[in-house]
Amino acid sequence: MRVVVDTPLPGLKLIEPRRFEDARGFFFEAWNARSFAEHDIRGPFVQDNHSGSAKGVLRGLHYQIAQPQGKLVRVVRGAAFDVAVDIRKNAPSFGRWAGIELSAQNGRMLWIPPGFAHGFLSLEDDTELLYKCTDFYAPEHERCILWSDPEIGIAWPLDAGARPLMAAKDRDAPLLRDAEVFV
Repeated sequence: MRVVVDTPLPGLKLIEPRRFEDARGFFFEAWNARSFAEHDIRGPFVQDNHSGSAKGVLRGLHYQIAQPQGKLVRVVRGAAFDVAVDIRKNAPSFGRWAGIELSAQNGRMLWIPPGFAHGFLSLEDDTELLYKCTDFYAPEHERCILWSDPEIGIAWPLDAGARPLMAAKDRDAPLLRDAEVFV
């Protein structure tokens, strides 16, 4: 069916679906509540988000301090370097990050449980991400952490000297040490 790989960050999982390909194209099962539950990936999912970005756009690191969202993320066009940062203060992996390339070609998905900040860098023009969320968007609870926080040290795959295109809220976000986090 699929391979589910635990990452070094507890709860964060890489999903590699089994794709069936032939001359017509491909097919894979993107969500099955029964089989995902066997790997502790559960909804209910209440909101689907669809994001489109040009190459070099960086979105994140976002999270909701109240109404935290679990996210099942996949790329349906192009490619993105998808990142999750553990911001659960009492977790042994607090402040650590994992980054995985998701693409339409590789079909990988990333399960990001509540308690993580999430962001991504678009690696190709016209990159589109779909993600299922376990809670509704609540702008009053949205928070950001600076994408380039040196204490986190995310190795974004940027060309030397390149600066990503991003929203002001992401560019001006606080460092992890100054951010609200989960206890």
